[in-house]
Amino acid sequence: MKKQLSVGLAVMALAASLTACGGGSGTTATTTAAAPASESPATTASASATSDSATVDLKTASSSKGDIVVDGKGMSVYYFTKDVKDSGKSNCTGDCLVKWPPVIAATDTPKVEGVTGTVGTIDTPDGKKQVTVNGMPVYLWEKDKAPGDITGQGVGNVWYLVAPDGEMIK
Repeated sequence: MKKQLSVGLAVMALAASLTACGGGSGTTATTTAAAPASESPATTASASATSDSATVDLKTASSSKGDIVVDGKGMSVYYFTKDVKDSGKSNCTGDCLVKWPPVIAATDTPKVEGVTGTVGTIDTPDGKKQVTVNGMPVYLWEKDKAPGDITGQGVGNVWYLVAPDGEMIK
């Protein structure tokens, strides 16, 4: 992706310099030829800048409980022990989802960095893709306010952090 961005920026710089140097009949042909090339990298750069945190759905981070799984923004990810592995559904519903929002992916194949557990998705009732690790849905905790917070660990003796290999950290 970095190579595409570099190539795109180089094309945009070339197009800008050709446009600045232009004049006469050659300018129209150069601008017309360069316009489609400069649109694609600009779109790529813009999409990259706005979706950096969404590019990776899950990654790992260090915490006082050891290495843990976090979402693309660095927020800690939790298992709910009342969920059933490989059931294809979440047992956290209603008010539970307000306090423990699901980790959502844009596609059926979440992007991960450092997570070695099996990552997939299940469909939420509203048609979104909730991320799973080793067949268990994963969630965020409303009271974690910044990356690195792990205040959901052990809540109600049913919410636990996720290790990079997909094990539950108790």
